[in-house]
Amino acid sequence: MNRATKTCSYSMLALYFVVVSCAAENAAKNVLFITIDDLNSDLGTYGHPLVKSPNIDALARAGLRFERAYVQAPQCTPSRSSFLTGVYPEQNGVLKHGPHFRDLIPNVITLPQHFKQNGFFTGRVGKIFHQGVPGQIGQDGMDDHLAWDKVVNPRGIDKDVEDQINSVDPSKSSIGGVLSWLNLPSEDSEHTDGKVALEAIKMLKDNHPSKTGKPFFIGVGFYRPHVPFIAPSKYFDLYPLDKIKPIKNPINDREDIPSYALADRPHQIDLSEDKKREIIQGYYASISFVDAQVGLVLKELKRLNLAKSTIVVLLSDHGYHLGHHGLWQKADLFEGSTKAPLIIATPNMTSKGQATSSLVEFIDIYPTLVDLMGLKKLDFLSGISLAPILDNPNEDLRDSAYSVARTYSWINPERRYKNIMGHTLRTSRYRYTQWGPEGIMGEELYDYDSDPKEFKNLANNNKVESVRFKLQRLLRDRIEGARQPLRSLE
Repeated sequence: MNRATKTCSYSMLALYFVVVSCAAENAAKNVLFITIDDLNSDLGTYGHPLVKSPNIDALARAGLRFERAYVQAPQCTPSRSSFLTGVYPEQNGVLKHGPHFRDLIPNVITLPQHFKQNGFFTGRVGKIFHQGVPGQIGQDGMDDHLAWDKVVNPRGIDKDVEDQINSVDPSKSSIGGVLSWLNLPSEDSEHTDGKVALEAIKMLKDNHPSKTGKPFFIGVGFYRPHVPFIAPSKYFDLYPLDKIKPIKNPINDREDIPSYALADRPHQIDLSEDKKREIIQGYYASISFVDAQVGLVLKELKRLNLAKSTIVVLLSDHGYHLGHHGLWQKADLFEGSTKAPLIIATPNMTSKGQATSSLVEFIDIYPTLVDLMGLKKLDFLSGISLAPILDNPNEDLRDSAYSVARTYSWINPERRYKNIMGHTLRTSRYRYTQWGPEGIMGEELYDYDSDPKEFKNLANNNKVESVRFKLQRLLRDRIEGARQPLRSLE
């Protein structure tokens, strides 16, 4: 080998190590997992014309926005228990508020626990696993103590002003399930979510890999916009009441909907227009308040030079209606309740700033993070990795998304039968839902191409009978799959 060839070889070798070194520096090593309680897709990045969410919008520009991401149960406890264990609600047994998955599947390895077992520092600030809001703010709630090295349960001024809250049902002593709100002259840092952001920033600083020698999985859980909608006054000021336009449903909208599909709550179906505007204002103010706190955490991630080595996941635990079909909250199987925002940003991703309309389920988040971080995929996981979609947003991995819900007697005490199970699937075009075994308590079929607001239930329309039969078979298969016994938990 002559001198020139040697020089060239050494130069190429040096360049190779520079490239490898840069790639390693920018590779994903950490996870920042942000959950926002009861957040629907009324965000700027999802096209909402009024809501101001600049920081979540900026995260979407740095990552991939999922347009059709569906939770497996549209309520806090079963939804979080599902995506944090990576299995369907019928597999872990948590189909309603109350049970703890550890009592039902004690050997399961939760998402943060898996990272902890693989040498990561795992920390939680705020609500990741279920906590009753507002009753368990400042407490562990239904946490998974095997998952974390460190936990912080902030408590703010919002817990001290509950006697001042406006409510559509003043007779209720518990405000955790009732539409309630308060415009509170205050500073962000006085509120629980303001303290969540500050504690998350501290946790990032204290557990920087350069200090600890360990990568991290940090869960940051914000409590708003869950009721009561409490936020500093400046966020209410963003939404003048005369700019808020409540949903107008057709007069006969509910006539073709099975009664079990309607998760009505007392004093919500007959709200005045003025009251509707106040409620929506409180919800949107809470979104913008939380968005500002998300911005503080992401700004610190960047300041600490961690953005280039950290996967950021931002999600909610389900949707929220604000008046569609006369429904205002959650716990049903319509699009507004089962679809939730999901944004994933990874270092140097090729789909940065794009959106995908591919159908995904929230139980796919666990195997996705395991895949992206190169960890062992555990046998019991029921979801699939979304890594192919992160590389190519046009990739379709699922032909349907599946969700379940149980009716509650406290929501509609006049129903003759209690605790009826509903099962639904969403395809790229349709939603098909059954209430009770084989739909004996009612069926729903909506064509989103012609009816994006679900105003026409086609379940009894003979013209689409072949479609209904096909979706019936598909739903039967999905139900069977979602009830499969868990594979080895060892």
